Amino acid sequence: MAAEVKKKDLPLAYKGRPLRRKENLIYYGSMAEKYIIMMQVMESKKVKDLDVATRVSVQLQLTDPDLKSRDRVVKKSEKDSLYAAMDVAAVWLERALAAK
Repeated sequence: MAAEVKKKDLPLAYKGRPLRRKENLIYYGSMAEKYIIMMQVMESKKVKDLDVATRVSVQLQLTDPDLKSRDRVVKKSEKDSLYAAMDVAAVWLERALAAK
């Protein structure tokens, strides 16, 4: 039981940055930084007993809470898999944060 609790407390990360999921939305990066990635699974299909994303919207967004949500979007794209979406997300976020 204690091992389950400890495992659950570990934050999910990808390439050293936090990854959070709420329903069909996946947030990549930290709100403490200037940019974050928001991915939305638009379509998925069943493969055996798993839902596999077949259309994913990717957005590079500013984290400034004073901006309207539509004004936060810096770049956007659509990918045909979660793997492709994560790949472009990691590059976009890395480049945006390096360009401070």
